Amino acid sequence: MFTYLLLGAVTVGLCYIFIRPPNYFKRLGIKQLKPWPILGDTYITLFRTMSLGDFIKYAYDTYGKSRYGGIYHLNIPTLIVKDPELIKQLTIKDFDHFTDHRAFVNPEADPLWSNNLFALTGQKWREMRATLSGSFTSSKMKHMFEVINEAAQNFSTHFIKKEENLIELEMKDTFTRFTNDVIATSAFGLKVDSLEEPNNTFYIAGQVLTNFTSFLLTLKFLLFFTLPRIFKYFKITIFDKETTTFFQNTITETIKVREEKNIVRKDMINLLLEARKGHKTEEGNAIETGYATVQEDAYFDKVKFKQAKYLTNDDITSQALIFFFAGFDTVSTALCYGAHELAMDKDIQDTLREEIHDTQKLNNGILTYDALLNMKYMDMVFCEILRKWTPVFFLDRVCTKPYTIEPKYPDEKPIHLKVGDLLWLPTFGLHRDPKHFPKPEVFDPERFSDENRDQITPYSYIPFGSGPRNCIGSRFAILESKALLYNLLLNFEIVSTKKTTNPLKFSRSSMQNTVEGGFWLGLKRIKQ
Repeated sequence: MFTYLLLGAVTVGLCYIFIRPPNYFKRLGIKQLKPWPILGDTYITLFRTMSLGDFIKYAYDTYGKSRYGGIYHLNIPTLIVKDPELIKQLTIKDFDHFTDHRAFVNPEADPLWSNNLFALTGQKWREMRATLSGSFTSSKMKHMFEVINEAAQNFSTHFIKKEENLIELEMKDTFTRFTNDVIATSAFGLKVDSLEEPNNTFYIAGQVLTNFTSFLLTLKFLLFFTLPRIFKYFKITIFDKETTTFFQNTITETIKVREEKNIVRKDMINLLLEARKGHKTEEGNAIETGYATVQEDAYFDKVKFKQAKYLTNDDITSQALIFFFAGFDTVSTALCYGAHELAMDKDIQDTLREEIHDTQKLNNGILTYDALLNMKYMDMVFCEILRKWTPVFFLDRVCTKPYTIEPKYPDEKPIHLKVGDLLWLPTFGLHRDPKHFPKPEVFDPERFSDENRDQITPYSYIPFGSGPRNCIGSRFAILESKALLYNLLLNFEIVSTKKTTNPLKFSRSSMQNTVEGGFWLGLKRIKQ
């Protein structure tokens, strides 16, 4: 009899935990969506009823004028913060309560991934960030400009050599080959041409690493969030072991050759090797990469953190890997959307090309770091690309110390956050909010003119994050994107073709930021 009662109690308990609809936010008086039992709101993207970008915008709009709202990532309550003033408070003023991202890889099973700057937490992150921050300044980017621009020139030259007057391309595939080559040369010290050699080993490894259309990878992510202890016990890795080993061996061999032969090259490996030695030499002040660039936060000036004493080869590999993982897809995605907008609006494209021609004449046909970053309209166009089509739909933060969001309006109650609670900052929702950006569906670079920038609500535009935990590689991403647009538009007009889809619709079949039907456009040769 006791056994039956026990089984009944366990069954009722399991039903209470897993079957009942989540109502954590309802109890707090916070608006939420209509989650399913067990799956929460994840069912929307899991069953492909809505793309991730559309889901973020849907949730953002559902909360109306509220400063925040709730979703359930599976059974995990997640607070979506949509108020720019509150975002500033959480990410800057009270940053010490929200220092970490949520871990999605088991450190014991996958130490190579867990040691990168994005995945590190707490004091280890502070030390690594302090060590690496000097390697990503505007001066260091100027130092690397030569290798970045060379990749952009090679990209344009590849198509110049073709005899067709109009070359039709799927731009996602095309631009990922460019970002692959930039990262190969700047972060791994390799010379790769993925247009001339489409099946090179480095590009294939990158595709495997960033393939979020894989059902197995999607399933791994879901299981990790729901059953992390099983992942830890069996030491299951998220990413393909053979691929990460390839990148690890590449870095190790490159470092060995450079140290043995005393080779110095203007790339990221050299900067990280200098950081390992404790060198902090600067080449002088350099022009900032643009309005969207995130600045190093004063947090590191106010509080003294010791630097990591020594960067091992595995540490350097970890940083190069996350650099690859972040840059391979996000930069190519931004370029795809940017190319589409330029094809759809000939006036904007012609205005940008006119500035490019003027810059060519002023600099005798030689593009320099200073010349590129003095181009005001180029910066306006790229800022608007990141505004309308931000490559990362949301940013996350984990509560690391108990915190209370105090009520600001009569209908609010205090929200007591505990250690481990998850926050999302909905960049896509913020950037498409007509309160912050009137007529958000319109592509309008003039939003970012010198006259109009002051009208942008602070912290409503955060393409590279906010506060000390912002994207350390923002300068690099902006620089390579502008270099590519410059060299491409100098020689080609971007035009629509019969395969071009307009308006664009986010793909529901992928976790990545991409569109249904692909990014089909044409490159029309400009007669010099």
